[in-house]
Amino acid sequence: MSRASSLQAVLERQASSNAGSTTAATSAPAAEPAPSLPAAKPEKFHRPSRDGRRFLGGHFAPNVVRQMKMLAAEEDTTTQALLEEALDLLFIKKGRGKIIGS
Repeated sequence: MSRASSLQAVLERQASSNAGSTTAATSAPAAEPAPSLPAAKPEKFHRPSRDGRRFLGGHFAPNVVRQMKMLAAEEDTTTQALLEEALDLLFIKKGRGKIIGS
């Protein structure tokens, strides 16, 4: 005969103790759990400055990112503004004309 696991023993004791008791508590209907309300989804943050714009990015070495941030700090501007300036210069060089900031 195999020995019952401790969990099995606890379940059997619980079942036998419930079978022997006929109190009003066991015959009363169990309270139904309150229905859970669906969690409200937080509204997505909207930046009006991005209306009509699309993301363009890339992955660069850490030293490139550091250099860009240092240049932005030195010129008291943003990396976004520096990237716009760089793209304008690239477009002019390639014969596309100035596009950004027109």
